[in-house]
Amino acid sequence: MRIAKVLQHALVGAVGLSLYAAAHADNCSGRYSNVTISSETLEVAKAHSVTYFHARGSATSDNSIHNGVGMCGGYALVMADGKVRAVGVCARKNKDGDSWSDEWSIEPGAQRGVWKQSGGTGVFAGKTNSGWWQPLAADGKTETGTWGGNCN
Repeated sequence: MRIAKVLQHALVGAVGLSLYAAAHADNCSGRYSNVTISSETLEVAKAHSVTYFHARGSATSDNSIHNGVGMCGGYALVMADGKVRAVGVCARKNKDGDSWSDEWSIEPGAQRGVWKQSGGTGVFAGKTNSGWWQPLAADGKTETGTWGGNCN
């Protein structure tokens, strides 16, 4: 059951992550969904494990260029005290073939994760987009949520 909970908080989003100053109001937002393709859990010690996962999904937005499909991968670390930290990367492309990647994380106990664009081609080249993501519903295999941030 713990692994399902870990995957609920680790399926990413699509989207990726980095908290930014309060002075930066969100100027982009959207939704994401991901479906886990594979995962493997390694028990490091009793009550201490790491789960590696690979997911496919989409990111959509009505007010930005972030509309695409692709893959995410990462890990969720369950520490001996029961706290979970998840980290990953997503890479997606739009209908024109332009692509972007974002790195994301969510800290133990957090309701929201953070994302930061780490690369891109075409319309995504040279962008320094960043923001937050928040899971809305998950069942251990599939997740959907919202995202927002500062997109330039």
